[in-house]
Amino acid sequence: MSSPVVVPGLVEGAPAHPSLDELRAEAMQWGRRARRRGSWYVTEHMVRAMRAYGWTIIVGAVGQPILYLLGLAVGLAALIRVPIVDHGQEVSYLMFVAPALLATATISVASEEMTYPVMAGFKWRRYFYGFNASSLSSPQIANGVIAGATARMLVAAAAYYLLVWLMPLGAVAHPATGWLAVPASVLAGLAFGIPLMAYAGSIEDDKGQFALVQRFIFMPMFLFSGTFYPLATLPVWLQWIGWVSPLWHGAELGRVATYGADVDPVMVAVHVGYLVVLVVAGYLWGRRVFIERLAK
Repeated sequence: MSSPVVVPGLVEGAPAHPSLDELRAEAMQWGRRARRRGSWYVTEHMVRAMRAYGWTIIVGAVGQPILYLLGLAVGLAALIRVPIVDHGQEVSYLMFVAPALLATATISVASEEMTYPVMAGFKWRRYFYGFNASSLSSPQIANGVIAGATARMLVAAAAYYLLVWLMPLGAVAHPATGWLAVPASVLAGLAFGIPLMAYAGSIEDDKGQFALVQRFIFMPMFLFSGTFYPLATLPVWLQWIGWVSPLWHGAELGRVATYGADVDPVMVAVHVGYLVVLVVAGYLWGRRVFIERLAK
């Protein structure tokens, strides 16, 4: 009489294959995990996808600040020897410009990550639909896109501030609070990027809309938001561009942090509140766009 065959890994008397109920329970467990951590899964995908242009991110995060700072410190600041009067306080030109360039860096990242990658997820590569076919919800996909872009903004802002702080340029007068310019600039980037993400998600066909955004929204904002000179020096009919611009509000918060600009506490609250309102309004719009678009 032959001895019974023992299959490694199976307990004697146990079924060779899991039952249907066990498979269903396991599937439900994985589904609950995805629903609970879905935003992080999408974030991981977005960050991993950035590896395809990782060197661009590194060069942009480190090289661009160096070029700006050297160009301003060695070039333009050498010509502008008269101190800038900001809120009744005299500061060097480089000290005045550095926080605005920090906010510009995060807004530039937002304009890259919240436009073509979003449209690729809906139209060209359509991976958002693949995410949505799983246990991931539409809001989780939107959350992941935002978190992935935020991660890149943090890298760019931290690299920029580190260079400003380490290089002997005198751009950070108050190092103890200067680091607060990093979250302020990220908040400005989100205030610009999240509404842009919602707009990108609503576009059915690329007809040059993003180029128009760069030319008629980003560039005027960059030039007329008190980036290179105090906003008050502009005529009133141009100052409104700065008032509605996330760049100006982020730059003003950065100036308070880096050299203690004499800004009224009420205005500090206005700057923060305005950026938060843009973030929340953009998120609600973007959430609705993702839900409606992925339901088609």
